[in-house]
Amino acid sequence: MFGSYRPEDVTILLKDITGLVEPMSAQEREARIQQGIPYSEMLPLEYEPSPAYLQAYREALERYAEATAQAAASAARQIWERRGPQVVLVSLARAGTSIGVLLKRAIQRYYQAEVPHYTISIIRGQGIDRAAMDELLARHPAASLQFVDGWTGKGAIQRQLLQAMEEYPGVNPGLAVLSDPARVADICGTPEDFLIASSCLNATVSGLLSRTFYRRDIIRPGEFHGAACYSQWADRDQTYGFIDAVEACFPEEIPPLPAARAAGCTGLEEAEEIRAAFGIRDLNLVKPSIGEATRVLLRRVPWKVLVHSLEDETHLGHLYQLAREKGVEVVRYPLRNYRACGLIQELADT
Repeated sequence: MFGSYRPEDVTILLKDITGLVEPMSAQEREARIQQGIPYSEMLPLEYEPSPAYLQAYREALERYAEATAQAAASAARQIWERRGPQVVLVSLARAGTSIGVLLKRAIQRYYQAEVPHYTISIIRGQGIDRAAMDELLARHPAASLQFVDGWTGKGAIQRQLLQAMEEYPGVNPGLAVLSDPARVADICGTPEDFLIASSCLNATVSGLLSRTFYRRDIIRPGEFHGAACYSQWADRDQTYGFIDAVEACFPEEIPPLPAARAAGCTGLEEAEEIRAAFGIRDLNLVKPSIGEATRVLLRRVPWKVLVHSLEDETHLGHLYQLAREKGVEVVRYPLRNYRACGLIQELADT
């Protein structure tokens, strides 16, 4: 174990690569990504939140802890009803890890059951961590595994899981998420695009861990995908502040199942429409959902942020603040499945 997650909350199936990889600036990393170098072969310099942005995060957590708790309780109910006490939660690092902790605690609260929780890496274009999957399947039946993430953007990770699980008969590739605006998850707390406050920060709300990493000179055959630990930020760690604030808002009674999704376009279809409307060549530069738009501002080179409203401080106050700090234009756009969408700068020299 490394990082600040407690061993009773999660087993981390990642290799500690602290000090082995030099982080890159967003500009340098973005140029390399757009030249075709896999994003998983680099680590970004982590954004250090300003006092104003930290205040926006705290306000977002206070405002949305209850909605997050309701979504977690609803997702936990669906997981339990489908899988029962044999379920094994497998969260996708890093955004899914704290959500997996919340689901584990919700199952314990409502069903008096202690279920295992692991976190592993899946990387777009690289696939699932095979060493981690081998470890899981050596410990647990294939049918018991339940993949967990925080939210869906365009649904790329769900598609990656569907492809990866072709190699693992008996493992259900369906995702459980709290927010599913892309309309692709098997289980969701709500189909609405709402703010999960953990999306507002990076390592300091993710057990002090970096995003996951895979490069063959560092990750040898048979080793787990990697992550670095930012232990120097221990005094700024918000991980359990987030988890405990949400858990404190768990409802007394298990909430009803979410309403059925209304008919409409998928997240991928809406993202493709946005790509065409703004003349963007690469669909990977379109990042819909509040969570993904936040990530664009935190660790990519942003071009614009599209929002359904320029006055929605309740849902988007942290995005407005971050965009002001980084000098990024915020544009009102008639989004349908989402409240926000980040557009990444297309670099001219690629």
